[in-house]
Amino acid sequence: MTTPWTPAEFEQQLRSLGRYYHIHHPFQQMMFEGKLNAAQLRGWVANRFYYQVTIPRKDAALLFNCPDRDVRRVWIQRILDHDGGPATDHISDGGIEAWIRLGEACGVPRKELLDQRHVLPGVRFAVDAYINFVHQADWREGVCSSLTELFAPTAHRQRLQSWPDHYPWIDSAGLQYFRNRLSEAHRDVDHGLALTLQHFTSVEQQHRALHIVKFKLDVLWAMLDAMYLAYIQNMPPYFNIEDANHE
Repeated sequence: MTTPWTPAEFEQQLRSLGRYYHIHHPFQQMMFEGKLNAAQLRGWVANRFYYQVTIPRKDAALLFNCPDRDVRRVWIQRILDHDGGPATDHISDGGIEAWIRLGEACGVPRKELLDQRHVLPGVRFAVDAYINFVHQADWREGVCSSLTELFAPTAHRQRLQSWPDHYPWIDSAGLQYFRNRLSEAHRDVDHGLALTLQHFTSVEQQHRALHIVKFKLDVLWAMLDAMYLAYIQNMPPYFNIEDANHE
């Protein structure tokens, strides 16, 4: 490739990375097919919560790095969407609170979500890698890393479609987070995609953008690798090491 892609071609290249999205991970496929038991589903909810509470911190880091007031004025909505605030317009006060209600509907107490007792080391390392990347990167690269949202509405629709049939013990009100994100994700991706198409125009920049999105896809996949090992293979961290306290 010696000449840059046109904006339409570049967008297609970005969207083609959807084949690596975590809806294709065996853990997610089991979830969609109703093959997870209650404990496994609760494990996913509890671990994913660590990602949810990190998102507004990631966005705050991006805002800190961004000198463009017009971008900041739009991007700050993402923090309000997750943390809650006067600009949110949902039944729940922001996505974090909505996820806590999802946890409660699944049987994970609020306290256990907030104290993060169930977060696996592999999940923590993956999520921390993401926030560290955005903190240290150019703000435009931070924007680009958000573009896994191109594929997120499919995951939300799958859960809204399959969970009521496969997991009827979960109160439907607990699924409000997924309903909220159907509209929020489309709005966010329109903005993030437009900025990426605007700022990544050279051959080198466009390839860098693909690399960044793939990194973010790796983060999401690695989170599920850790959960699959712990909850499906019954191999949580240190499972094969005898606890000295029980000797």
